[in-house]
Amino acid sequence: METNATVGASNANRLFYGSCFALITTAFSFSIAAGILDQLKTELALSGEQAGLISSMWFLGFPISMVIGGLIYHKIGGKIIMQFAFLAHAVGILMLIFSGNYIGLLVANLLIGLGNGCTEAACNPMIADAYQGNKMSKMLNRFHMWFPGGIAVGSLLSGLMTNIGIIGQNQVWILLIPAIIYAYLFYGQSWPKAKVQEAATLSGNIKAMFTPLFLFIAACMALTAISEFGPNQWVSLILSKSGAQPMLILALTAGLMAVARYFGGDMVKKFDQTGVLLGSAILATIGIYLFSTQTGGMAYVAAIIFALGIAYFWPNMIGLVATKTPKSGALGMSVIGAIGMFSTSIFQSIIGGWIDSDRAAASAQGLTGDELELVAGQETMGTMVLFPAILIVLFTILYFWMKNKKSDDVATAAAH
Repeated sequence: METNATVGASNANRLFYGSCFALITTAFSFSIAAGILDQLKTELALSGEQAGLISSMWFLGFPISMVIGGLIYHKIGGKIIMQFAFLAHAVGILMLIFSGNYIGLLVANLLIGLGNGCTEAACNPMIADAYQGNKMSKMLNRFHMWFPGGIAVGSLLSGLMTNIGIIGQNQVWILLIPAIIYAYLFYGQSWPKAKVQEAATLSGNIKAMFTPLFLFIAACMALTAISEFGPNQWVSLILSKSGAQPMLILALTAGLMAVARYFGGDMVKKFDQTGVLLGSAILATIGIYLFSTQTGGMAYVAAIIFALGIAYFWPNMIGLVATKTPKSGALGMSVIGAIGMFSTSIFQSIIGGWIDSDRAAASAQGLTGDELELVAGQETMGTMVLFPAILIVLFTILYFWMKNKKSDDVATAAAH
């Protein structure tokens, strides 16, 4: 096994498994904690705005701790960041279980979001430093498979608990299981040192981030994130009138993404990260287009193509930073992830505006009821095709950019 000399193979594997359980905690918080929000809204007589603000705390804490974690990763080490992650997760989960008021739920979701962001800030650079070459891309993909995989498992567990009478805040107890497991796996372990010396210095990180390549990757990340999370967030509303089962669509998408990421290392080895990202953009474009035009059984076909398209976006954008701009270090990976989250947050309200506008346009045409909702939803999906379509152009440019750079590097090495 190819690993960093500063950690042994068994140590690297234990850290990796700990990272996976930390990401499962993140995924469970996304699926289970979000799933009980509507019930809490009713029980506590919250307004829609208040419920939305509680949910937004999850997304706010995530990028804040990602960026701060990236800034201090090489100063204090990933171990301390993950100790804070466990503290934030544990306190946030317990507050979510026992809080019976609006302020308590706000703080609970913020703490859980901070813990989730710390997981990304600490685990991405740890995996990049612990493994070498293609093994690093393989392990990053397998790490990130546990977000969609955890959402799928968490959704199934939530449904099972509801069926046997465990409802509301009582479901949140299950989040403590993966949290305690990752705390145990990380306990007493040494973390790998940075592979690139400049990556361990803040000045080296910032210098590497103000390069054309990093800035180009950052622009791509803003579009890959919304290409993934945009349709996923709105698919239930849009497809609810199409004859397809929205929850089945979401489960199918999450399950396929997890399986695809498991084999992500093989795909990168064969096509390189830039080739994989270009192919992903093409499939995502086709999938979202089919969502905008098809109903009934074809919606499931669209979900399959869409899932295969977006599966490789997030882990390979992180991997692209690690391999193509290694001097940006942990900070670079954290900033790229934070850009993805901020982009998602910003575009959600824009997409909501598109839906309102398309619904008004459909109503003006005399449409009503289910037909109105379906036409408006599909029009919005048609607009969202723009996100991955632009990425096809950008990733084509990146593919040839990296190909020419590799040729120049080989020529320079030969000259020396």
